[in-house]
Amino acid sequence: MASLEIVDQAPGKWFAVRVKPQAERTVSAMARYKGIDEFLPLYKARRRWSDRFKWIELPLFPGYIFCRLEGESRLPILTIPGVLHFVGVGKTPVPIDDAEIAAIQASTQSGLVAEPWPFLKVGERVRIEEGPLSGVEGILLEVKKKQRVIVSVSLLKRSMAIEIERHWARPLNHTGHELIVSANTPLAASALCI
Repeated sequence: MASLEIVDQAPGKWFAVRVKPQAERTVSAMARYKGIDEFLPLYKARRRWSDRFKWIELPLFPGYIFCRLEGESRLPILTIPGVLHFVGVGKTPVPIDDAEIAAIQASTQSGLVAEPWPFLKVGERVRIEEGPLSGVEGILLEVKKKQRVIVSVSLLKRSMAIEIERHWARPLNHTGHELIVSANTPLAASALCI
């Protein structure tokens, strides 16, 4: 059974940083300039101008960037113009699970269609067994007869949807173990369909 591997094993934990609207790219670039390991997931969206349509890149999680930090080294991030605060409980930042960041990184690097999606708590969990997202777990749904898997960041209560082929996904039970699906059982019938 394939599993998602975290590509880079650099020290430190990932944190979500809340930034001012439309400041994600600037904060990300300034963090990179300061030598901070940052991650700003983007997606392509088609937007209409007055005379034409244009494809642009937008943040998958508007208002947030992700930074990997060691210990209590928050000050270099907090001094960047446009940074509001770290996401956490009170004034204590809460790290994001490495598997969630790895799933987002794999999704954005896969070349598959991705888009922001409302956070979902309920629904059928699936594990992708084939394709470039092999090992990623998420929630399966159907939009316009296309299968998508939802990958969520629990701390932010935000999600993204990635378009997949139907046969890539295998359902999981509530404990995270793979369910046995007979050839006659359609996968979408046992999953969350919208």
